[in-house]
Amino acid sequence: MIGRLRDWQRRTWHDRSKAARVELQSVIVTHCTFWIFSLSWLMLPLLSGLNRGVVPHILGGLLLLVGIVQCVAANRRVRPVLDHYLGRAPLSPRALRTPAVLLVLALGLVLALHILKEASPSTGELALGAAMMPFGMMYGLLVPIRVFVRRAALLAVVLMAAFGLARMDGVEALVTALMVAFVAGFSLLASRCGAWTLSVLWEAERARRIQAQLAVAEERLRFGRDLHDVMGRNLAVIALKSELAVQLARRGRPEAVEQMIEVQRLAQETQREVREVVRGYREADLSTELAGAQGVLTAAGIACSVTGSAAGLPAPVQSALGWVVREAATNVLRHGDAGRCAVTLRVAEDRAVLSVENDGAPKSAPGPGSGLAGLRERLSEVDGTLHAGPDGRGGFRLTAEVPLPSAPSALSPSAPRTVSEITP
Repeated sequence: MIGRLRDWQRRTWHDRSKAARVELQSVIVTHCTFWIFSLSWLMLPLLSGLNRGVVPHILGGLLLLVGIVQCVAANRRVRPVLDHYLGRAPLSPRALRTPAVLLVLALGLVLALHILKEASPSTGELALGAAMMPFGMMYGLLVPIRVFVRRAALLAVVLMAAFGLARMDGVEALVTALMVAFVAGFSLLASRCGAWTLSVLWEAERARRIQAQLAVAEERLRFGRDLHDVMGRNLAVIALKSELAVQLARRGRPEAVEQMIEVQRLAQETQREVREVVRGYREADLSTELAGAQGVLTAAGIACSVTGSAAGLPAPVQSALGWVVREAATNVLRHGDAGRCAVTLRVAEDRAVLSVENDGAPKSAPGPGSGLAGLRERLSEVDGTLHAGPDGRGGFRLTAEVPLPSAPSALSPSAPRTVSEITP
């Protein structure tokens, strides 16, 4: 039973983003608001404010039943109304037809109790507020504020006239107007403020996601520009010299051999330059990556702390761990919903340990395209290991360990590779 409760809690809370958590909390509060006003402003006054007799109890029971149905109908429409306000889905024009009919029915029952003088004035005013609250909180999100205020004022005038003429009491008419004004103002503030906060949070969530995508796209563009600068000129020259060699060969000219030798030299030079570009792309400076990850995460609203120094580590170790930092920062931005991230680098006598912990676990298990497989391949080149997974506290931890060589030559760069091996 406890395990099922924890699974439910993880599905409904921990697997949601911050904006989704705030939205869920707002929806729950709105549901509770409907019932709290109905119970406190309708049920309790009806129990003590009705006169004795069959008619007042029938009318009071019907009013209580209508109030319960109003709360149920309002609860069912909170999500669609909120989605309409946030621009996620249009709302059908018929969505508020049933709540509007229930509102008219509830106001009619309250007016009947008032005309028949079967309830105390305070009971009638509280029942009036309880009847308007569920509809008002939904209607406040569907129409502009000016339209809502005008229609609330019109309703106040109509109810003032109805309740005032029923007993010819100006004080009760004024109290009725004040009750309508209070309910309208509360409904507008409660619904609009919460929904506006949600719209800001979702906009920030989208901006954060776009920022992470732009960071990845910018890195790809940088590599593409470097590769184009290296290969563009050389390939153009190779194409021209190859065409010239073809023309010379067709004419039986011996200069064709010299042109093909030049093409071979340019191709080898291009291969060397491309290898250098790829090596520079693959070899990441650890200190630079640590500072860059901290800057990017901080700019995205994630409190990031970096502990440790990369000074003195061999270049291959720094390159491998630098890629771990880069990939971990990207995963924190794209796959999780972190508010805090801690990067720790510990250097012992025989190994370097890098750990990246954040409090936003991914919403799904990392797949083959997550980049972890590529990190393991890079670490394997320096005999390193990688461990990644939930930390048991709702967060995610990634740990990379690389043994430090006793001699600098132990981690020397590998021999030059062929063209088929230099694809990043």
